[in-house]
Amino acid sequence: MAESWVNSAERIGADLHLELSGAEAGGRRAALIRALREAVRSRRLAPGTLLPPYRSLAADLGVARNTVADAYAELVAEGWLTARQGSGTRVAERAEPSGSRSRVPKKTPPHARGPRHDLRQGTPDASSFPRAAWLASYRRALQQAPNEVFGPGDPAGRRELRGALAEYLARARGVRAEPERIVICSGFAHALRLLFAGPGAVLRGPLAVESYGLGFHRELLAAASVRTVPLSLDEDGARVGELDRERAVLLTPAHQFPTGGPLHPSRRAAVVDWARARGGVILEDDYDGEFRYDRRPVGALQGLDPERVVHIGSVSKSLSPALRLGWMVLPERYVEGVLAAKGEREAWVSVLDQLALADFVASGSYDRHVRRMRQRYRGRRDRLVATLAARAPHVEVTGIAAGLHAVLRLPPGTEPSVVKAAAWQGVALDGLAAFRHPQAPASAPDGLVVGYATPAEHAYGAALDALGEVLPPG
Repeated sequence: MAESWVNSAERIGADLHLELSGAEAGGRRAALIRALREAVRSRRLAPGTLLPPYRSLAADLGVARNTVADAYAELVAEGWLTARQGSGTRVAERAEPSGSRSRVPKKTPPHARGPRHDLRQGTPDASSFPRAAWLASYRRALQQAPNEVFGPGDPAGRRELRGALAEYLARARGVRAEPERIVICSGFAHALRLLFAGPGAVLRGPLAVESYGLGFHRELLAAASVRTVPLSLDEDGARVGELDRERAVLLTPAHQFPTGGPLHPSRRAAVVDWARARGGVILEDDYDGEFRYDRRPVGALQGLDPERVVHIGSVSKSLSPALRLGWMVLPERYVEGVLAAKGEREAWVSVLDQLALADFVASGSYDRHVRRMRQRYRGRRDRLVATLAARAPHVEVTGIAAGLHAVLRLPPGTEPSVVKAAAWQGVALDGLAAFRHPQAPASAPDGLVVGYATPAEHAYGAALDALGEVLPPG
């Protein structure tokens, strides 16, 4: 009895998709050679790829074993493949035979090479991800997970994670929350989509926003037909007294992004009073609230009125943006609408990652990691300030000692040239103007937004030296 394709594939090799077109012209051997040659030339088979054994590929294609052996031998002779006893047949590292490539050297465009020093904001030190502790939490979560975890996910998020977050946010951020009011999402952008997008949007514009913020968020809101109205900023944060007929306001009260100041206590109280009087809602982006270096972190605005504030957080700054894990702590009246917007099944966030994060928080590993990174980033900021004091004392670091970035105040009119010079020298950073709302006043200070958390520890000193080279003279 002939072996089925399924049984043979499971026993003797990996799958390789080839179409033997034109087999009648020259036979199956020639067609197989053409198909393999084209797969290598097009890089569908990358250099070093291990090809299936003769018997396996012959069974899959319905050809004789000798046909495959002869095709492999010819392509080895031509330089497309390599064969070594005990190592099988692989795609040659050159990927094309000698003489088939143009000998004209190709220059890699500057943007393809990437920056030599990355000082862009928004990203934690990737080399500091707590791999061992995360792996331990993931292993425990996987071992203890009930069978129903591997079915469709609850759109609200796993109860284990919502419970762990309710405890942590109350303890560390002063958030007043029950697990039933927490909805898991993939991050702040996802939260905005759930709140504003679609015909059944939970919230509608116009939405007041701070005059400096992420353009990506403004574009997302514009795509949902939400008009944003900028609030001006001063040393006390957003001027919430400018709020008028808006239905909602988006703030970064713990650490204004990107200018770096906190919302003054009197303005915190004032914006809550506005929400109560107008029936409005405050969206609190608590993007790096744990990272305050000059004093204990300020508690979340949500604690002043849980029924008027949507508290939004994530692990993008504290752990890694690669995890795609965030949360909303919602007023009771919005929970049902957000869950309806999310759908009947979890479609965004891995349930296993949720369970791992729940264990990571409950075991104390999250607290330990945040405390460790708080010390490291404080040291990074101190080194930045010291470097500027020594090499560019005319460049001021503004804002509070917090977060993963700092704003450097530049002499008037120098921002565009400094950003251009930095790019030319391979230093990736952003000018302050890139974050200004299009309708905000253009007469704003010149500055740089420097992400001191982004480089790995061993690369940070060289990045600061390179930054010093591009700053304007005093």
